[in-house]
Amino acid sequence: MTEYDEMKFGFEGATFDSRLVKPGMLYVALKGENVDGNDFIPKALEAGAAKVIGGDDALAELQSLAREYRRSLKNTTVVALTGSVGKTTTKELLKSFLSTLGKTHATAGNYNNHLGLPITILNCPRDAKFLVLEMGSNHPGEIAVLCDIAEPDSGLVTNIGTAHIEFFKTREGIADEKGTLLARAREFGAVPGNCDFKDTLRSRCRGEFVVAGPLPAKLADAVNDVLPGEHNLTNASVAFALASRYGVSVEGAIRSLENFALPGSRWRKVEKNGVRFIDDTYNANPDAMKAALSTFSKLENGGRKIAVLGDMFELGEASQRLHAEVFDYASRLGLDAVIAVGEESSRCKCTKSFENLQKLQECVNEEFHKGDLVLLKASNAMKLGKITE
Repeated sequence: MTEYDEMKFGFEGATFDSRLVKPGMLYVALKGENVDGNDFIPKALEAGAAKVIGGDDALAELQSLAREYRRSLKNTTVVALTGSVGKTTTKELLKSFLSTLGKTHATAGNYNNHLGLPITILNCPRDAKFLVLEMGSNHPGEIAVLCDIAEPDSGLVTNIGTAHIEFFKTREGIADEKGTLLARAREFGAVPGNCDFKDTLRSRCRGEFVVAGPLPAKLADAVNDVLPGEHNLTNASVAFALASRYGVSVEGAIRSLENFALPGSRWRKVEKNGVRFIDDTYNANPDAMKAALSTFSKLENGGRKIAVLGDMFELGEASQRLHAEVFDYASRLGLDAVIAVGEESSRCKCTKSFENLQKLQECVNEEFHKGDLVLLKASNAMKLGKITE
């Protein structure tokens, strides 16, 4: 930092979890429904926090400070992305591609909201060439708030689906919310070639509007090696379309994938008692469900292939219809069994249903046998991944 910056910010890195405080960091004490971060200020100071934000205005102070810090990153390009499905995968691909050009900092975990995004910004090294920010939204107006803080140079929309449609009412409402990012991005706005809201998003775009084409064959092969499925080729195509605008080459993108791995429960492969599980339970919505099922159905396996599908949340009045569509889709894929878990899922067409995870756990040895390949897919709150523990 410069002398001015040291005086202005006075810390290196930030967190709102007192357990993660390291010497020199900023600790933000936020009051939640169950825990009040202000109670942990003494612990944070003992751990070496250089600065503390607390009290009733802590969130507003955090967001304001993050905005100022972002503006101080004069040599860092801020790339933001949003969408109904595939945000984290696309973010990781963007991070991988852009890192071939220089130091790249990106959103970790689920830090993609009004709390996590400012923390991500404050943790960006001052010598980073790129800062990649994932933006989530489940209510109208949230992308605008995140853009106010991040002031993105470029933006990317992965797709317009039905996630959180309970609060947006229609896909057009979702497109309007996601389009806010492109309206605020100064340089580029990118969308995949198969996006059916291209015209709507084009009309909102402030900078150059980039429509991703098919990936070069060699890069497509490299993506397939680490991320199977047509939906992941789409994610990679739009990530590369934007990254290439900054100078990323095909060869560089291919090299960046050599040690690529997605974080968390995203297509995580686990073997237990001879049963191979694919844990894709980080989150779920109708579009992500269908994409995962399509990819799963094409995998080779000598034994049975079984899909275990749990409830999806925040679908509003369309919830039962959308659950039924997913299970109808699954039933046409030729799988050996489709097992439903949860209140909404159990009402759908399936091979067998369980009202909750506990009921399924009690029957795991009866339902799954050595040689089976099992897909686990549901909203994260269903905790289906516990089956692999």
